[in-house]
Amino acid sequence: MAGRLKKTVVLVGMMGAGKTAVGTALARRMGVPFVDSDEEIVKAANMSIAEIFERDGEPFFRQKESQVIRRLLAGSSCVLSAGGGAFMSPENRAAISQMGISVWLKADLDVLWQRVRHKDTRPLLRNPDPRGTLERLMAQRAPVYALADLTVESRPHYSVDDMASAVLAALAARPDVLQQENHQ
Repeated sequence: MAGRLKKTVVLVGMMGAGKTAVGTALARRMGVPFVDSDEEIVKAANMSIAEIFERDGEPFFRQKESQVIRRLLAGSSCVLSAGGGAFMSPENRAAISQMGISVWLKADLDVLWQRVRHKDTRPLLRNPDPRGTLERLMAQRAPVYALADLTVESRPHYSVDDMASAVLAALAARPDVLQQENHQ
């Protein structure tokens, strides 16, 4: 199922939802670039996200994140992984809605916890109760993620390729996003 991407696909969801892995597989299958907004911020700042949070605080990070997302949306169509908190910003949601399409990679708490519990690269989980923090973040963010244009639910047995296929199938129903190629 191939098609030409007409606008940027922005993957949103919790840390551990698979935005980077699924986004990379999806971009490869669609023949478009994959871009991670967090990586772009790290490159621009020349420091890790944890260092930015520590030195400049979360509000500064969120401001830079919004600038990077707007810049990427204005560029060529791609698959964009937005940081877990990026979609919380009404300005980011409006920009994504105007220039791209949002896809919520929805995964349950147990799946997310299994994926993030051994990583120390998540500044929001650097506290005495990381699972409780993840659960609270999920409760706060899920109603906002539900505003995404499309929702693709992760299943425990899904591979990265299964999720990429599910996202592609959801996008195929949107002619404003994916122009089907006519093969004679």
